[in-house]
Amino acid sequence: MTGCVFSLEEFSIYDGPGIRTTVFLKGCPLRCSWCHNPEGQKRDIEIIKSPNGCIGCGNCIKTNFKKESIKLCPQNLIRECGEEIESNALCDKLLKNQNILSMGGGVTFSGGEPFMQSEFLFECLKKLKGKLHTAIQTSGYCDEKTFLKALSLADYFLYDLKILDNNLHKKYTGVSNEKIINNFLTLSKSKVDFVVRVPLIPGVTDTKENITKISKLLNDNNIKYAELMSYNKMAGGKYKMLQREYTPDFDDTKDIFIHSDIFEKYDIKTVIL
Repeated sequence: MTGCVFSLEEFSIYDGPGIRTTVFLKGCPLRCSWCHNPEGQKRDIEIIKSPNGCIGCGNCIKTNFKKESIKLCPQNLIRECGEEIESNALCDKLLKNQNILSMGGGVTFSGGEPFMQSEFLFECLKKLKGKLHTAIQTSGYCDEKTFLKALSLADYFLYDLKILDNNLHKKYTGVSNEKIINNFLTLSKSKVDFVVRVPLIPGVTDTKENITKISKLLNDNNIKYAELMSYNKMAGGKYKMLQREYTPDFDDTKDIFIHSDIFEKYDIKTVIL
């Protein structure tokens, strides 16, 4: 089976336990206002252009940033983002570092949203099972059947909880959080190891109300640890490479609020990444 990968990051220490290789799969059903991996939103291979060094020849504009634009750029600033790769080839590549990754680390499938390529994901997980520790970094947005299958194959989950108010979740991500919460409850009752991650977006996810709801949800499910991810103020940089405009519908110049007191109230230890 073939899947589309837009990045392979080796020796990562932030995408699960130990030293890991992170596989970034293209495609995501969410459109988070703060997305800092816009190249992972679409499933298809895209053309991207580095903004540095352009001499303004106009060749890329004349060809509408298509594949032929790559050869026409005199500065070699244009390339394809995404690679179609067979599961066997990807797993062989991952297993080349098996000796290192087996020392408390492993492989993490991220995105985008890895469940957008669920069949390819599952095929890779099956090939790696028993050879490398595997993790899925996910928004949790998928149907129950898909999620249950993932629970039977992956060793670890990095699970995002963004906004618990459904209307606000739709506003800032484009989708309902119903599937996300239901899958989270399934995960919390399973025997699979996981960590909850909360992105801190100024005025959106870092509000007192939202942090309180998330803290209560974690406490109600006997979860005592969460990782907080600070908003990446460089998020807009990649949009120019894709010839898109970054237009967040929140004030990204504001500082974030951590609300340590709320997490402490619910006996939840947090770490800021």
